[in-house]
Amino acid sequence: MSEPVVVIRDLHKEFRRDAIRIPVLSGMNLEMAEGDFLSLMGPSGSGKSTLLNLIAGLDKPTSGTVIVVGEDLSDLTEGELAQWRSRYIGFVFQLYNLIPVLTAYENVELPLTLTGLSRRERDQQVKTALDVVGLADRMDHFPRQLSGGQEQRVAIARAIATDPTLLVADEPTGDLDAQSAGEILDLMQRLNSEFGKTIIMVTHDPHAAERASRQLHLEKGVLVDDVSVTATNQEQP
Repeated sequence: MSEPVVVIRDLHKEFRRDAIRIPVLSGMNLEMAEGDFLSLMGPSGSGKSTLLNLIAGLDKPTSGTVIVVGEDLSDLTEGELAQWRSRYIGFVFQLYNLIPVLTAYENVELPLTLTGLSRRERDQQVKTALDVVGLADRMDHFPRQLSGGQEQRVAIARAIATDPTLLVADEPTGDLDAQSAGEILDLMQRLNSEFGKTIIMVTHDPHAAERASRQLHLEKGVLVDDVSVTATNQEQP
Protein backbone atom coordinates (compact mmCIF):
# COMPACT_ATOMS: atom_id res chain seq x y z
CA MET A 1 0.00 0.00 0.00
CA SER A 2 1.37 3.44 -0.92
CA GLU A 3 1.39 6.25 1.61
CA PRO A 4 -1.62 8.61 1.59
CA VAL A 5 -1.24 11.68 -0.60
CA VAL A 6 -2.87 13.88 2.07
CA VAL A 7 -2.76 13.36 5.83
CA ILE A 8 -4.41 15.94 8.11
CA ARG A 9 -4.34 15.51 11.89
CA ASP A 10 -6.14 17.66 14.49
CA LEU A 11 -6.14 20.63 12.14
CA HIS A 12 -7.20 24.00 13.52
CA LYS A 13 -7.27 27.28 11.62
CA GLU A 14 -8.40 30.59 12.99
CA PHE A 15 -8.14 34.17 11.83
CA ARG A 16 -7.78 37.21 14.02
CA ARG A 17 -9.66 40.46 13.67
CA ASP A 18 -8.20 42.84 16.23
CA ALA A 19 -8.61 40.98 19.53
CA ILE A 20 -11.29 38.65 18.16
CA ARG A 21 -10.45 35.07 17.19
CA ILE A 22 -12.51 33.65 14.34
CA PRO A 23 -12.30 29.83 14.17
CA VAL A 24 -12.59 28.41 10.65
CA LEU A 25 -11.46 24.77 10.96
CA SER A 26 -11.75 22.88 14.23
CA GLY A 27 -9.90 19.63 14.95
CA MET A 28 -10.16 18.20 11.44
CA ASN A 29 -8.76 14.78 10.51
CA LEU A 30 -8.60 13.61 6.91
CA GLU A 31 -6.70 11.21 4.67
CA MET A 32 -6.67 10.97 0.90
CA ALA A 33 -5.18 7.92 -0.79
CA GLU A 34 -3.43 8.02 -4.13
CA GLY A 35 -6.07 8.06 -6.86
CA ASP A 36 -8.85 9.46 -4.66
CA PHE A 37 -11.37 11.85 -6.19
CA LEU A 38 -12.88 13.78 -3.32
CA SER A 39 -15.59 16.43 -3.49
CA LEU A 40 -16.00 18.95 -0.69
CA MET A 41 -19.32 20.68 -0.12
CA GLY A 42 -20.64 23.09 2.46
CA PRO A 43 -22.18 26.56 2.84
CA SER A 44 -20.22 29.75 2.28
CA GLY A 45 -17.92 30.40 5.21
CA SER A 46 -17.69 26.74 6.21
CA GLY A 47 -13.93 26.60 5.53
CA LYS A 48 -13.80 24.82 2.17
CA SER A 49 -11.43 27.20 0.42
CA THR A 50 -9.36 27.58 3.58
CA LEU A 51 -8.86 23.82 3.64
CA LEU A 52 -7.81 23.81 -0.01
CA ASN A 53 -5.31 26.59 0.68
CA LEU A 54 -3.82 24.64 3.57
CA ILE A 55 -3.52 21.45 1.52
CA ALA A 56 -1.90 23.42 -1.33
CA GLY A 57 0.58 25.11 0.98
CA LEU A 58 -0.85 28.58 0.32
CA ASP A 59 -1.61 29.07 4.02
CA LYS A 60 -0.46 27.56 7.31
CA PRO A 61 -2.60 26.10 10.10
CA THR A 62 -2.96 27.62 13.53
CA SER A 63 -2.19 24.15 14.89
CA GLY A 64 -2.20 20.55 13.72
CA THR A 65 -0.44 18.67 10.97
CA VAL A 66 -0.76 18.88 7.19
CA ILE A 67 1.32 16.30 5.30
CA VAL A 68 0.96 16.29 1.50
CA VAL A 69 2.92 13.98 -0.81
CA GLY A 70 5.01 12.92 2.19
CA GLU A 71 6.00 16.48 3.13
CA ASP A 72 5.06 18.17 6.41
CA LEU A 73 4.24 21.61 5.03
CA SER A 74 5.02 23.32 8.34
CA ASP A 75 8.67 22.39 7.86
CA LEU A 76 9.04 24.27 4.56
CA THR A 77 10.07 27.88 4.00
CA GLU A 78 8.07 30.07 1.62
CA GLY A 79 10.65 29.49 -1.11
CA GLU A 80 10.60 25.74 -0.55
CA LEU A 81 6.79 25.78 -0.59
CA ALA A 82 6.78 27.56 -3.95
CA GLN A 83 9.10 24.94 -5.45
CA TRP A 84 7.08 22.13 -3.86
CA ARG A 85 3.80 23.50 -5.27
CA SER A 86 5.25 23.80 -8.76
CA ARG A 87 6.22 20.14 -8.66
CA TYR A 88 3.31 18.45 -6.91
CA ILE A 89 0.18 20.64 -7.07
CA GLY A 90 -2.02 21.60 -10.02
CA PHE A 91 -4.59 24.37 -9.51
CA VAL A 92 -7.97 24.75 -11.24
CA PHE A 93 -10.14 27.73 -10.28
CA GLN A 94 -13.66 28.93 -11.02
CA LEU A 95 -12.20 31.83 -13.02
CA TYR A 96 -9.78 30.52 -15.59
CA ASN A 97 -6.97 33.04 -14.92
CA LEU A 98 -5.64 32.76 -18.45
CA ILE A 99 -3.38 35.52 -19.73
CA PRO A 100 -5.34 37.15 -22.58
CA VAL A 101 -2.31 38.10 -24.71
CA LEU A 102 -0.98 34.53 -24.72
CA THR A 103 -2.27 31.69 -26.88
CA ALA A 104 -3.63 28.48 -25.37
CA TYR A 105 -0.25 26.88 -26.04
CA GLU A 106 1.62 29.72 -24.32
CA ASN A 107 -0.72 29.73 -21.31
CA VAL A 108 -0.15 26.01 -20.79
CA GLU A 109 3.59 26.37 -21.28
CA LEU A 110 3.92 29.16 -18.72
CA PRO A 111 4.40 27.03 -15.55
CA LEU A 112 6.85 24.81 -17.43
CA THR A 113 9.15 27.77 -18.04
CA LEU A 114 9.92 27.70 -14.31
CA THR A 115 11.27 24.15 -14.56
CA GLY A 116 14.54 22.86 -15.93
CA LEU A 117 12.89 21.29 -18.96
CA SER A 118 14.35 21.87 -22.40
CA ARG A 119 12.32 23.63 -25.10
CA ARG A 120 11.63 20.30 -26.78
CA GLU A 121 10.48 18.70 -23.51
CA ARG A 122 8.21 21.66 -22.76
CA ASP A 123 6.72 21.44 -26.25
CA GLN A 124 5.96 17.75 -25.79
CA GLN A 125 4.29 18.25 -22.40
CA VAL A 126 2.22 21.22 -23.60
CA LYS A 127 0.94 19.33 -26.64
CA THR A 128 0.21 16.23 -24.55
CA ALA A 129 -1.77 18.26 -22.01
CA LEU A 130 -3.79 20.04 -24.70
CA ASP A 131 -4.48 16.72 -26.40
CA VAL A 132 -5.72 15.21 -23.13
CA VAL A 133 -8.26 18.03 -22.71
CA GLY A 134 -9.31 17.83 -26.36
CA LEU A 135 -7.89 21.14 -27.55
CA ALA A 136 -4.92 20.13 -29.68
CA ASP A 137 -6.57 21.96 -32.59
CA ARG A 138 -6.98 25.19 -30.57
CA MET A 139 -3.43 25.64 -29.32
CA ASP A 140 -2.87 28.82 -31.37
CA HIS A 141 -6.12 30.46 -30.27
CA PHE A 142 -6.22 33.29 -27.74
CA PRO A 143 -8.61 33.10 -24.75
CA ARG A 144 -11.02 35.59 -26.38
CA GLN A 145 -11.38 33.15 -29.28
CA LEU A 146 -12.49 30.31 -27.00
CA SER A 147 -15.74 29.49 -25.25
CA GLY A 148 -15.88 29.45 -21.44
CA GLY A 149 -15.72 25.68 -21.40
CA GLN A 150 -12.71 25.70 -23.71
CA GLU A 151 -10.98 28.30 -21.53
CA GLN A 152 -11.47 26.08 -18.49
CA ARG A 153 -10.04 23.13 -20.40
CA VAL A 154 -6.97 25.22 -21.23
CA ALA A 155 -6.71 26.02 -17.51
CA ILE A 156 -6.88 22.31 -16.71
CA ALA A 157 -4.23 21.58 -19.35
CA ARG A 158 -2.03 24.18 -17.66
CA ALA A 159 -2.66 22.49 -14.30
CA ILE A 160 -1.69 19.02 -15.54
CA ALA A 161 1.21 20.04 -17.81
CA THR A 162 3.73 19.59 -15.00
CA ASP A 163 2.25 16.13 -14.19
CA PRO A 164 1.35 17.07 -10.58
CA THR A 165 0.50 14.48 -7.95
CA LEU A 166 -2.57 16.36 -6.65
CA LEU A 167 -5.15 18.47 -8.48
CA VAL A 168 -6.83 21.12 -6.33
CA ALA A 169 -10.04 22.41 -7.95
CA ASP A 170 -12.04 25.28 -6.46
CA GLU A 171 -15.51 25.48 -8.07
CA PRO A 172 -14.19 24.44 -11.50
CA THR A 173 -17.69 24.48 -13.06
CA GLY A 174 -19.08 27.46 -11.16
CA ASP A 175 -18.87 29.87 -14.09
CA LEU A 176 -20.08 27.50 -16.82
CA ASP A 177 -23.39 26.54 -18.40
CA ALA A 178 -24.75 23.05 -17.77
CA GLN A 179 -23.35 21.48 -20.94
CA SER A 180 -19.85 22.93 -20.49
CA ALA A 181 -19.90 22.01 -16.81
CA GLY A 182 -20.75 18.42 -17.70
CA GLU A 183 -17.85 18.28 -20.16
CA ILE A 184 -15.43 19.60 -17.51
CA LEU A 185 -16.68 17.03 -15.00
CA ASP A 186 -16.27 14.29 -17.60
CA LEU A 187 -12.69 15.45 -18.04
CA MET A 188 -12.06 15.50 -14.29
CA GLN A 189 -13.35 11.95 -14.01
CA ARG A 190 -11.14 10.89 -16.90
CA LEU A 191 -8.08 12.48 -15.30
CA ASN A 192 -8.86 10.49 -12.18
CA SER A 193 -9.80 7.12 -13.67
CA GLU A 194 -7.56 6.99 -16.75
CA PHE A 195 -4.54 9.01 -15.62
CA GLY A 196 -4.72 8.23 -11.90
CA LYS A 197 -4.77 11.85 -10.73
CA THR A 198 -5.66 12.47 -7.10
CA ILE A 199 -8.26 15.26 -7.02
CA ILE A 200 -9.90 17.35 -4.32
CA MET A 201 -12.73 19.54 -5.64
CA VAL A 202 -14.76 22.20 -3.86
CA THR A 203 -18.23 22.60 -5.33
CA HIS A 204 -21.66 23.96 -4.44
CA ASP A 205 -23.29 21.70 -7.04
CA PRO A 206 -24.50 18.32 -5.70
CA HIS A 207 -24.52 16.90 -9.24
CA ALA A 208 -20.85 17.81 -9.60
CA ALA A 209 -20.09 16.34 -6.17
CA GLU A 210 -21.64 13.04 -7.23
CA ARG A 211 -18.94 12.61 -9.87
CA ALA A 212 -16.35 12.11 -7.13
CA SER A 213 -15.63 8.78 -5.46
CA ARG A 214 -15.87 10.41 -2.01
CA GLN A 215 -18.12 13.24 -0.85
CA LEU A 216 -17.32 15.29 2.23
CA HIS A 217 -19.40 18.01 3.81
CA LEU A 218 -18.04 20.86 5.90
CA GLU A 219 -20.28 22.52 8.46
CA LYS A 220 -18.79 25.35 10.53
CA GLY A 221 -15.28 24.01 10.13
CA VAL A 222 -16.12 20.40 10.97
CA LEU A 223 -16.46 17.41 8.64
CA VAL A 224 -19.95 16.06 9.20
CA ASP A 225 -19.95 13.18 6.75
CA ASP A 226 -17.77 11.21 4.36
CA VAL A 227 -19.67 9.28 1.71
CA SER A 228 -18.04 6.74 -0.59
CA VAL A 229 -19.71 6.55 -3.98
CA THR A 230 -19.75 3.43 -6.11
CA ALA A 231 -18.46 3.58 -9.67
CA THR A 232 -22.00 2.92 -10.83
CA ASN A 233 -23.27 6.04 -9.11
CA GLN A 234 -20.52 8.12 -10.69
CA GLU A 235 -21.66 7.30 -14.20
CA GLN A 236 -23.99 9.91 -15.64
CA PRO A 237 -26.77 8.94 -18.01
